[in-house]
Amino acid sequence: MADPTSKIRELNDRLRSTLMGGVVLLSNGVASLDDDAKRRLLAAVRTFEAFSPDNDPYGEHDFGAVEIGGERFLFKIDYHDRSLTVHSPDKADTAATTRVLTIMRADEY
Repeated sequence: MADPTSKIRELNDRLRSTLMGGVVLLSNGVASLDDDAKRRLLAAVRTFEAFSPDNDPYGEHDFGAVEIGGERFLFKIDYHDRSLTVHSPDKADTAATTRVLTIMRADEY
């Protein structure tokens, strides 16, 4: 069996870099940005690779921060069951998990 952390990281990287394989939510603050700012923000999230032990202590690539136009934004991946009602019983299992990527302004966290 593959290492669960490696599988979780692979699935999280896929969602973050392609915006596919889960649900993507934009906070109210992000949704209110103009289209150009949203494009730049999504590009920054999709290409983010600055994971370190400080911002990624479990090696799952489920959280990060980017700066666009002098403003700080965060992204976070959460793991829910397929009905989106409770936490996933196994976040490495795609049949049991819906990944939710939320992108927000830092002051909305």
